Amino acid sequence: MPQTVQGVVVKAKDAPATIESIVIPDPGPGEAVVDILTCGVCHTDLHYKLGGIGDEFPYLLGHEATGVVSQVGEGVDDVAVGDRVILNWRAVCGQCRACAKGQPQYCFDTHNATQKMTLEDGTELSPALGIGAFAEKTLVAAGQCTKVDDDVDPAAVGLLGCGVMAGIGAAINTGEVKRGESVAVIGCGGVGIAAVAGAALAGATTIIAVDIDPDKIEMAKKLGATHGVNSREQDPVEAIRELTGGNGADVVIEAVGRPETYEQAFYARDLAGRVVLVGVPTPDMKIELPLLDVFGRGGSLKSSWYGDCLPSRDFPMLVEQYKLGRLDLDAFVTERIELGDVEAAFEKMHGGKVLRSVVELPASQEV
Repeated sequence: MPQTVQGVVVKAKDAPATIESIVIPDPGPGEAVVDILTCGVCHTDLHYKLGGIGDEFPYLLGHEATGVVSQVGEGVDDVAVGDRVILNWRAVCGQCRACAKGQPQYCFDTHNATQKMTLEDGTELSPALGIGAFAEKTLVAAGQCTKVDDDVDPAAVGLLGCGVMAGIGAAINTGEVKRGESVAVIGCGGVGIAAVAGAALAGATTIIAVDIDPDKIEMAKKLGATHGVNSREQDPVEAIRELTGGNGADVVIEAVGRPETYEQAFYARDLAGRVVLVGVPTPDMKIELPLLDVFGRGGSLKSSWYGDCLPSRDFPMLVEQYKLGRLDLDAFVTERIELGDVEAAFEKMHGGKVLRSVVELPASQEV
């Protein structure tokens, strides 16, 4: 029997996000209905709202979420009713070229629920990243549900569903940071600070946080940065070299997504070092580098997709690190809000003082 619940929808480009009644169908084969507990307010949701990702309005926003499985469709055996899950947007297909060669973290054919959620008048909704979790319930592919322990704060661990995983994974998975290495992170928003935390978790001993905002640098230091560089006041390339014996960092993570900061990352690494791009550029951006420098500096230039994570492997492992006190996910939760506060949370993003606003649904208060 389809269920009608409340969810946050944006109906047109740059229209306000409003609470609407949405209809959740019963799950079909390979699908699950999840009762949402928490959902972080991510920049990606704002990009959907502004039309920066597509024009398939109306969008059901929200994707960085935890919940409890309340229904499963035919053929679903990886998760069951009552399971606490973190939602992910990499439901691995198991059959594409990447999966076939043992690299499911790069799956080229991830999938979402086949059925559509709708408004009450039957208008089909486009769920953000195939999830749509600013809602009391959502319909997803069962592979988008990763079972995790239920004795942890859902608001904190839910952030692994997107931004925090992207940053930690950029350090651990893509950058392959090793014990004793030096790491510089350019751009200390939520993803960049998560990269700092990932570098610390991996055992880096010099971790340099670079930003134009001193408050963000201080936040990065609380999560593991050993040094801070204000790039309004210092040349970041020279500062990073000075802090690494004149050589440059073993790994430089660019978490801004701009040509000028990527060039800084390229020249701030040591010879044979690694550059990781996790900041998302816009389609019009271009970069020009001397090919001789690309050759002569060696090493590798990588892009990080969702932190190159495999949710079934990485989410439980990072939740365990959180439980052991080695990963402070609580520090990323700046405020806890209600569904009706999402539009205001988008405004707070522009001030740069919020790592994450997290929507808590009433059910989360009972957990």
